[in-house]
Amino acid sequence: MALIVQKYGGSSVADPDRIANVANRVVKGWRDGNRMVVVLSAMAGETDRLINLARELAEDPDPRELDVLLATGEQVTVSLFSMFLRAQGVPATSLLSHQARIYTDRSYGRARIIGIDTARIREELKKNRVVTVAGFQGVDEVGNITTLGRGGSDTTAVAIAASLKADLCEIYTDVEGVFTTDPRIHPKARKLERIAYDEMLEMASLGAKILEIRSVGFAKRYNVPLAVRSSFTDAPGTLVTAEDEEMETIPVSGVAFSRNDARVTITRVPDRPGIAVRLFKPVAQANIVVDMIIQNTSIDGFTDLTFTVPKGDLKKTLELLGPVAREIGAQQVLGENNIAKVSIVGVGMKNNSGIAARMFEALAAANINIMMISTSEIKISCVIEDKYGELAVRLLHDAFGLENPPQKAPLQG
Repeated sequence: MALIVQKYGGSSVADPDRIANVANRVVKGWRDGNRMVVVLSAMAGETDRLINLARELAEDPDPRELDVLLATGEQVTVSLFSMFLRAQGVPATSLLSHQARIYTDRSYGRARIIGIDTARIREELKKNRVVTVAGFQGVDEVGNITTLGRGGSDTTAVAIAASLKADLCEIYTDVEGVFTTDPRIHPKARKLERIAYDEMLEMASLGAKILEIRSVGFAKRYNVPLAVRSSFTDAPGTLVTAEDEEMETIPVSGVAFSRNDARVTITRVPDRPGIAVRLFKPVAQANIVVDMIIQNTSIDGFTDLTFTVPKGDLKKTLELLGPVAREIGAQQVLGENNIAKVSIVGVGMKNNSGIAARMFEALAAANINIMMISTSEIKISCVIEDKYGELAVRLLHDAFGLENPPQKAPLQG
């Protein structure tokens, strides 16, 4: 008898018919003798509706009260889901975050899970009940409701699976698995049978919206078997797992794409110790995530500093850096949001040469200028003009032959 944690996203529970469809899938697993924990998101569009409702009354809603409001979306779905199961004669219990004892810090809207007391969940499982847990939410140390941010239900599910030492965590969504790139951008995209934790972490951080990055981090840290599947078909999904020797022979596994970044450039920055911390400390204190950072060669004691931030944080970043730039004697602070980031990812990059050259050659052949470059052991990212983003995805996908099942590349000596 396996212990299985399943998570269903908003599109999977968008209306009563879809909730019933999900319930029937869960009941099948339960009747097969498995212990089932089900994590649900709010119905599709409900979180946005609640945010808009709040902003009708308050231009800048209080973060604590906004989290109280947003948490009601998942409360609706878990209660409806459990009602349906009980009406079918299946014992079920819904648990909200304080009942499931999902503890977080107090970063409203972006809370991080710091621990789960699974005693209540285990108690319900011993009674052979299907346990339905509200995703996306937690409670802080004094009982305030918090939310985990977009995609937070993925994190809830994997964290619960890790705490329970579940045999499998399945993330159900509206796609059949993880693809080599977004099928909406390139029709040649191919579903992957397996992908390494590290590859999935990079793909998630670089714009792939299949899994929330913190959920993959939890899965890797606690070695949780993670499967991505569609709630609308019975097709096998993609297994996210530890890398092995076979994976390491494949140079590139996927192409990621993001339009969610903006570029900040500070010109004529004095090149001396302590300047970087003066610039980045206020950005960090505002919980703004900085990604790619490039500093030019110092000329006459000055340099230009360029980095990327989420597009929605560009205005705030510029407001924070303007006064600092004047204090340190920098020339100006510039912002640009008409950019895209395209990336190739693969654990095999560590053992195969010429990957960067092939990427740059493919972009150059289409006369696409590269504005920034960032690399790690298993990824290469390029910032380009937004208008070339989707074209670049298709070019790189074709350049690395990702539409075909992978051919093992020889290891470099």
